[in-house]
Amino acid sequence: MPSPLNTNLAATAPSSLYHNDGAGRPLIMDYSYYEPENFFDEMFEADGTVRDHYSGFGQRFTELSVDEFEAKRQSVDLAFLKQGVTFTVYSDDEGTERIFPFDLIPRIIPNSEWQKVTKGLEQRIKALNLFLQDVYHDQRILKEKVIPRHYIDSAKYFRPELVGFDVPKDIYIHICGTDLIRDHEGNYCVLEDNGRSPSGVSYMLENRQVMKRAFPAFFPRVGVQPVGDYSSHLLNLLKHIGPNGKDDPTVVLLTPGVYNSAYFEHCFLARQMGVEIVEGRDLFVQNKKVFLRAIDGPQQVDVIYRRIDDDFLDPKVFRKDSLLGVPGIIEAYRAGNVALANALGTGVADDKVIYKFVPDMIRFYMSEEPLLPNIDTWLADDPADLKYILENMENLVVKAANESGGYGMLIGPTASKKEVADFRREVKADPRNFIAQTPISLSRAPTWCDGRMEGRHIDLRPYILYGKETYITPGGLTRVALKKGSLVVNSSQGGGSKDTWVLFDDA
Repeated sequence: MPSPLNTNLAATAPSSLYHNDGAGRPLIMDYSYYEPENFFDEMFEADGTVRDHYSGFGQRFTELSVDEFEAKRQSVDLAFLKQGVTFTVYSDDEGTERIFPFDLIPRIIPNSEWQKVTKGLEQRIKALNLFLQDVYHDQRILKEKVIPRHYIDSAKYFRPELVGFDVPKDIYIHICGTDLIRDHEGNYCVLEDNGRSPSGVSYMLENRQVMKRAFPAFFPRVGVQPVGDYSSHLLNLLKHIGPNGKDDPTVVLLTPGVYNSAYFEHCFLARQMGVEIVEGRDLFVQNKKVFLRAIDGPQQVDVIYRRIDDDFLDPKVFRKDSLLGVPGIIEAYRAGNVALANALGTGVADDKVIYKFVPDMIRFYMSEEPLLPNIDTWLADDPADLKYILENMENLVVKAANESGGYGMLIGPTASKKEVADFRREVKADPRNFIAQTPISLSRAPTWCDGRMEGRHIDLRPYILYGKETYITPGGLTRVALKKGSLVVNSSQGGGSKDTWVLFDDA
């Protein structure tokens, strides 16, 4: 049955533009199958009219036929294939490498809205760094019982070995990817912070490049803010934390290797910054300094952008069976001869239990109210919360504290009775490792699915660089749940992405 949107759209533009081009060819902007349902929609007001900031895009898309659109979509997929824009699904029996699914319908954000988001993100990254500086030094927030001490002591990624250690420039999280969603009223909320090794920025940059090739006239006419300078900002940040006061410190990107799910991104960023991409075997430590095995002899390394977890970084300190890291690198780090981004120990701030306390961090360290709220969260380690979680699990989203990528998660309203029962047993067995949250439906955006325009749920991951200055990508990576009705946007769980347009003006 046609959506009521179709009638409202027809009132704002010639109806033929939304059905065919006069020669019988269907046009891309046909929303006959678009069902608004009871979600916040990025493009449409509640009455079905197009939001002002989508009007410029809509006007320029109206005469694009389905055939023309499909040709552009296929050329984009081919470009991704040729460039190796892939990701790895470790649990896939049919082959792990896949092209990252991409939808050509952009997600558009007006400038006034984005300015409010950036202020909230700046507030949050500052609070997280103040928290990490405190928890590895004076621990005021624990002494004053704002956060119960046992949550820190039991955190998987808290590193007691680093208590009292001063990191370069007192910055722990240099690169952060904070996941945002919008509730049914359109309010932005923080779903989680990714402060260890956030991924996906290469997809954001590649998405923009292919969109500019597919629709070259759109960007100057619509007025879209650029994102292509991310890599130069990242390199400046990494050089800023270089030790020994060097004017031009040597920077490398340390990768686990070709079998890592984000290896494409590692290569992409190294190439964009013009720095060496290295594996652990390419580096060695001598006299508490890190060196690169170069063709013309050893070269001292000053800054390492690491894409390896703490546990695998140094077999002398952490996991002794690690073949990915560099023996002795922690000794060089402690001696101040090499800087690491992100710093060791940042994972304690990634713990989903600690996430609950970020609003309290903002109040404690900055005497401010949070500009971006959290999702309502219950901690299974708390007896009262545990009782509530166990009794209401089928109505909640339950997450493991240190899992990512959509793994270790139960979406109660769509789970089977068996899945709920299995998760209930897991939570009872290890309550410290689980939280529960109120289900948020996520906003929806028009997405091209199976030859027609339909609504799909989305989130947003802006990338924050925190150094001498704070830089936030205008927009970020919009992830989209391509499966109808799904709320899981992770690529490993069937999700894809969209280009995110932040406008210079509101319309």
